[in-house]
Amino acid sequence: MEQIYVGVDVSKDRLDVHVRPAGEAFAVARNGEGLEELNRRLGGLGASLVAVEATGGFETVVSASLLGVKLPVVVVNPAQVRSYAQALGKRAKSDPIDAEVIARFAEATKPEIRVLPDEQTQALADLVARRRQIVQMIAAERQREKRTRLRRVLRSIKTVIAALEKALNDVDQQIDDSIRSSPAWREKEDLLASVPGIGPVTARTLLAEMPELGRLDRREVASLAGLAPWTRQSGQWKGKSFIGGGRRDVRTALFMAALTAARHNPVLKVFHQRLIAAGKPKMVALIAVARKLLTILNAILRDKQPWQIA
Repeated sequence: MEQIYVGVDVSKDRLDVHVRPAGEAFAVARNGEGLEELNRRLGGLGASLVAVEATGGFETVVSASLLGVKLPVVVVNPAQVRSYAQALGKRAKSDPIDAEVIARFAEATKPEIRVLPDEQTQALADLVARRRQIVQMIAAERQREKRTRLRRVLRSIKTVIAALEKALNDVDQQIDDSIRSSPAWREKEDLLASVPGIGPVTARTLLAEMPELGRLDRREVASLAGLAPWTRQSGQWKGKSFIGGGRRDVRTALFMAALTAARHNPVLKVFHQRLIAAGKPKMVALIAVARKLLTILNAILRDKQPWQIA
């Protein structure tokens, strides 16, 4: 049976979709009606995988809507997709082109799908439906606000809009929590959080921004996080080593975790103190702690064993 892969490029106002290998492409609005059309069109394809590119949070409701109709959804990292596009020699960039690249990336890499139980799938569908209702109510109140001149009525409308916007934020948070606390994520999050120095925010950042964690060797994950040192050297001259590149959000989260781990993680605390005693600058020692912490986390997910002191 032919495998079907779908790429969805998410922007503020619209969703561009590409289907492989058929090559079908279309776009829908990023609103309630557009999501319903997207669900309907993709629901009849029998897709093996629907890849949605992470776009500053805009992808959350899209993913929840697709998961709510039991489509196989995965959120992919935009940096990985752009690197894949460069490897293909695709320098041009537009939303339809991006959707095609996302579909090809999904077909080539086959990233892990988030599987949700039926009750959570239904809950997501209900939350997405409620979100759509609230957005429609806000739009209606905005129209009334434009047509009204009486101050007392305007105050009433503004009060209602403020309450609806708060309700919308609450629903958005519930949708985000539902997706990020799915069983597939929760198991990995618990493993990561077993390491002293790793809290929920760091664990979720790593899961969202570095899905390869646990499947690569220590050098590869260090490189992806931008924690692998690179040197400047020419002939007899050799400059200082630097880190850089990679995934900034992952590196930032690991730095913050390393600050905590250097004080409270029994293994990394000794490691950090040994580096400082050897005369290493504080920042160099902290980077080394972050890199060692990442190596530990990678091994924990690889072996599916929580933190323990040997």
